[in-house]
Amino acid sequence: CGAPASGKGTVAEKLVEAFGSVHISTGDMLRAAMEDPDNEDGQTAKQCMAEGVLVPDSIVISLVKARLSQPDCKERGWLLDGFPRTAAQAEEMDRLFLLPDKCVILDVPKAVLVERVTGRRTDPETGKIYHLKFNPPKVDPDDESEEAAAKATAETEAIVARLTQREDDTEEALAKRLEAFDSNRAAIEDAFSAMAKVVDGNRGKEDVWQSVKEFFAA
Repeated sequence: CGAPASGKGTVAEKLVEAFGSVHISTGDMLRAAMEDPDNEDGQTAKQCMAEGVLVPDSIVISLVKARLSQPDCKERGWLLDGFPRTAAQAEEMDRLFLLPDKCVILDVPKAVLVERVTGRRTDPETGKIYHLKFNPPKVDPDDESEEAAAKATAETEAIVARLTQREDDTEEALAKRLEAFDSNRAAIEDAFSAMAKVVDGNRGKEDVWQSVKEFFAA
C-alpha cells in the first residue's frame, strides 16, 4: 500500500521476481476496463480517476474478487498492488477470507510525490513509463560511429515527442487522490497492523527493496 507514485509498482516487480506470486494491480485492471467504451463500470472509473477521486468500492472489490478466484492466484499466491485503499475494502477482504501474510506501507513525503507524478509520462506504443527528470527516454547507439549516434538521438527524440501524460497525473488530480489516501491510511494500517510494516519510500530503489526484503524474510 502507499500513496500514488510512492513506488508500489517497483516494489511489486521485485516481490514477483523473488517469490513468483501473481501481481495484481487494481489500477491496471481499472484502466483495462476504462478502455472498453461498453464497460459501464470502466467508464465510471474513468470519470473518477480523471477527477482524482476514488473509484467506488463496489467496482474495485468486484474486480479483485474475480481475479483472486482464478487458478494462478490459488496456486502461486497473490500480491495486491494498491488494494485495499479504504476501510470498506479492507473489511470486505476480511469477510471474503482474503487474508495476506504481509503488508508493506510505503511512506513518501507529499512534495516528493508531486514531483514524481507530474513528471511521469507513458509511451503509447510500448506502454513503458518514463519520468522527465528521473528516468527520461534514452536510446543508446549501436556503436561509436556518428551515424549510430545520430540514429539513437533521432529515436530518443521520437519517443519524447509521442509521450503522453495520464489524466490523473496532474498536480490538481493528485491533490484529491492524496486527500483520499490520507483519509483512509489509518484504517488500512489498523486493519493489517498484525502483519504490516511502514517502509521509508523516499530513498533509492535498492534501499527500499532491501527493507522490504528483510521484512519478508523475518
